Amino acid sequence: MSRNFYIGTLAMVLVIGFLQFVYKTSLPIKTTAEFSDVSLRIDYATTPAEREKGLGGRSSIPADYGMLFVFPKDDKYGFWMKDMLVPIDIFWLDSKGQVVSIAENVATSSYPDVFYPNMPARYVLETAAGFAQAHSVATDTPLLLKNFPTVTK
Repeated sequence: MSRNFYIGTLAMVLVIGFLQFVYKTSLPIKTTAEFSDVSLRIDYATTPAEREKGLGGRSSIPADYGMLFVFPKDDKYGFWMKDMLVPIDIFWLDSKGQVVSIAENVATSSYPDVFYPNMPARYVLETAAGFAQAHSVATDTPLLLKNFPTVTK
């Protein structure tokens, strides 16, 4: 075989490897969780900047999607609809992933109102509006996730 064949093959392998690296590192990792017998794709908001932005600016939220906000300790974390373009359901969860409070069908027009849980929570899950009703999610419903992430700030 010719030298050009080997150089061409090596170049293709390098390009494919580079594309795989870029593809894997540029896409957010989605975790799947079970919530009221429904599979959800989950993104995490673990930093203060991610928690502040949340789902703001999105023109739609898929029915099988949720964003899980992770806090360093249990508290009564307030949520508002700043920069939100679509209504959502908000679920506050304890450190074990059990729902402790719910705000359903929170309208974008509710801003600057702030919504608080009835009791302290460690996590907050946002989904498309109507999720709680469609899937009979109530207090004590568990979010089944292999590993709940933790943060320090």
